[in-house]
Amino acid sequence: MRNRNLGMIIGILVLFLAAALPVQAGEKVTLMLDWYPNPVHVPLYLAQEKGYFADQGLEVEIQAPADPNDPLKLTAAGKIQFAVSYQPSVITARDRNLPVVSLGALVQHPLSCILYLKSSGITKPADLKGRKIGYSVEPLYRVLFEAVAQKAGLTKPDYEIFRVGYNLSPPLLSGKVDAVCGAFRNYEAIQMAQKGQEVGIFPFEEHGVPDFYELVLIVNSGLVKDKPDMAAAFVKALDQGIQETLARPEEALEIFFKILPELNNELNRKSFEATLSFIKGSPAQDPKRWEEVQEFMLERGLIKKKTPVKEMAWTAE
Repeated sequence: MRNRNLGMIIGILVLFLAAALPVQAGEKVTLMLDWYPNPVHVPLYLAQEKGYFADQGLEVEIQAPADPNDPLKLTAAGKIQFAVSYQPSVITARDRNLPVVSLGALVQHPLSCILYLKSSGITKPADLKGRKIGYSVEPLYRVLFEAVAQKAGLTKPDYEIFRVGYNLSPPLLSGKVDAVCGAFRNYEAIQMAQKGQEVGIFPFEEHGVPDFYELVLIVNSGLVKDKPDMAAAFVKALDQGIQETLARPEEALEIFFKILPELNNELNRKSFEATLSFIKGSPAQDPKRWEEVQEFMLERGLIKKKTPVKEMAWTAE
């Protein structure tokens, strides 16, 4: 009886000590955003704050890049484990033999669009004839505009197009251009409306451009080969973050603002509301959509060769 009681006491002490000891830390990894934190990243911060990454054995550090080109370059070089990027960027990278793979989508459809002021009299893409168009990223948004214009029956002599940089609102408000290509319907459109400007948009996917994933989560192809369990764990945590965001959006946004209080303003609240429907369906990604976007980019001269979709869009086996 004495030995039995002693065994019970030892067992209780072991359980007590195990509970008192800190949980073993997960594998440390870096997740680099596509740019500065904003409402499209709510599911990622939620997954971190709620412990979904930790539950999968990952200790995730979220970083903002110093340059928007850094996430893809650093992932391709194996300097970071995970990053947020764009579907067209992944296809372009594979065309250049850079070893990056999309694990899943964060935003299912283009948030970027063609933006114009309703006061300009523009109501349809054909009305862009004789207009000045500003765009952000070369050559992607120039090519996307050309596709929209072509579907509307316009040819290149019908409009003037030039790059104005990332800050698209000032040239549109000042009258330097009549429309901008590459503006975000969940940001610039809301921002300008708050300034009292009535704006209109032409969504790319409705005017001659294949529906593409605005944001995807990428890794180095070596990681999915050598550590498929880590890739699968990340996607599982991401899925939890997305589903929780969609189920309880108000709570998710407040957690995001608690982490980043400087972003707690009306613009970001409205931006989050406008983004929610675009997150729905993520992190799933359809191989057919990868094929369609790649074919479009090949036809338009954005890439020189095709890459097998299974090498660009990974799914756990």
